[in-house]
Amino acid sequence: MKTRPPDVTSLPLDATPLPIDRAPVAPTPVAARDTRPPDPAAVARVVAAALAEDLAAGDPTSEGLFGPDAICEMTLLQKEPGVVCGLGVVAAVFAAIDPRVVVTATHSDGEHLATVPAELARVAGPARAVLAGERTALNLLGRLSGIATMAARCVAELDGTGAILLDTRKTTAGLRDLEKYAVRCGGARNHRLNLGEALLVKDNHLRLAGGIPAAVARLRDARSKLSLEVEAETLDDVRAALAAGVDRILLDNMTTDQMREAVALCRGAGGGAVETEASGGITPANLREVGETGVDYISMGALTHSPKALDVSFEVAS
Repeated sequence: MKTRPPDVTSLPLDATPLPIDRAPVAPTPVAARDTRPPDPAAVARVVAAALAEDLAAGDPTSEGLFGPDAICEMTLLQKEPGVVCGLGVVAAVFAAIDPRVVVTATHSDGEHLATVPAELARVAGPARAVLAGERTALNLLGRLSGIATMAARCVAELDGTGAILLDTRKTTAGLRDLEKYAVRCGGARNHRLNLGEALLVKDNHLRLAGGIPAAVARLRDARSKLSLEVEAETLDDVRAALAAGVDRILLDNMTTDQMREAVALCRGAGGGAVETEASGGITPANLREVGETGVDYISMGALTHSPKALDVSFEVAS
């Protein structure tokens, strides 16, 4: 039987994204992280699209080499230190191709592995199905583990500053839910998943709406119950946002001296402190310096648009 990509409509959208037979292992201490799994429907869409792309014409190499009853066992390896993320997605890939493939994990998403190479899982089942899903599984696992690893390193860089690290909407098209899951596995937090989760008035909004007072007044008139955040490029913008009565101020591309002054203004605001969020031009190199300004949050697009994929591989089990 030829291996073909699964039809997206045939995938179990309400299935758990972690269909793994877990082997007993000694518990590994892991820092408290939000490893809430991604939306199963998002996992199903990503898996279906990736397999449709890779198996558009089947897998004639594996189909020519192995019969439909040939069985194999592979080991899934992490080959460089980092945070594991995406084992449930790996299982979903193989389940979509052939439910007879069994993925037995020896680690969990969110674990940091320092000693490598390390076996993450065993994958056993029909050889055609295992080989057909190998690259898709590795692509997703490497990408998500790379994001989780970068997030963990950046969270560690901020240790002791009190600043909370956030991601942004600078995600790969179609992968947002999975990439934001990876950010959580690394110990950072999610900003908006989509435009509808909060009111965030940015520079182009302000130019078109006539400035901060006018934009805030219009949104207040709309009586939305969503939190209201406004971008500020200058300290005068900060003062205008405070006067307008916002919930949070996004300090965009400010110097660290400007950030410190903005934080002081916001903490002294009448009626209670207003939250601050630093954004723009933030990299691992200057992250600590930004955190030490006293900002409440730091949003960092590089968490999802710039991380290197973690080195992972499939090898024939010995």
